[in-house]
Amino acid sequence: MMKEAVCDKHTYGFSENADLHIDNIEYIVRPGFIGIGFDAHGVVNEHFEVNTPGKFSAYNAMSAIMVSEIFGVNSEDIKAGLLNTFVKGRVESVKISDRFTLLIDYAHNAMSMESLLTTIRAYNPKRIVSLFGCGGNRSKLRRYEMGEISGKYADLSIITADNSRFENVLDIIEDIKVGINKTDGKYIVIPDRKEAIRYSIENAIDGDIVLLLGKGHEDYQEIEGVRYPFDERVIIKEILEDLEKEGKKI
Repeated sequence: MMKEAVCDKHTYGFSENADLHIDNIEYIVRPGFIGIGFDAHGVVNEHFEVNTPGKFSAYNAMSAIMVSEIFGVNSEDIKAGLLNTFVKGRVESVKISDRFTLLIDYAHNAMSMESLLTTIRAYNPKRIVSLFGCGGNRSKLRRYEMGEISGKYADLSIITADNSRFENVLDIIEDIKVGINKTDGKYIVIPDRKEAIRYSIENAIDGDIVLLLGKGHEDYQEIEGVRYPFDERVIIKEILEDLEKEGKKI
């Protein structure tokens, strides 16, 4: 197919035969940042950092670099774009401490949760803390599966609320526990999501990666047909203000 194509062809990948190829991938965690770094060779020869974790981010970055080069974007602008661009609620880092990393992500089913947790494990955190719930009036199977995945891959699971809709949040939590109890994973139950987030922040230890899962870009909590304001970025700010008033340091 490539040989028969009459258009211009450009290749990228890990092979040295590609027009753009990369090596020396490193997994980077620093305050307010979790991502990857790599060296690019071929059409551009630079070191890049990407503000999204996981090896898969390298493929996305290579595509962006190649297209940018074709359109004449200079290397420094490409670097800045890859370093500073992120998608709200998708492995979004919230800098609140130099001791641990706090991430917000939309993962709300077993497949996306497993993908994220295994990606984060590559960063060798002291612990992975997974805070999550499941939506009401949805398949119970999803609850069992998410509980089992979190129990398998996280060092601590904090089970809480997430859009309970017209169901009792405690009933949803019981379903999640069915799955997590199939594993040896440690967990605690804190039904109030704001209190659960506060617990995750107060009890984080050096080197932890804390994941707030399920809400992502959402800015509400749906209960009994009513959507109440609940933006986790705002919630985190409120918690930090409360802790400061109480004389507690993070």
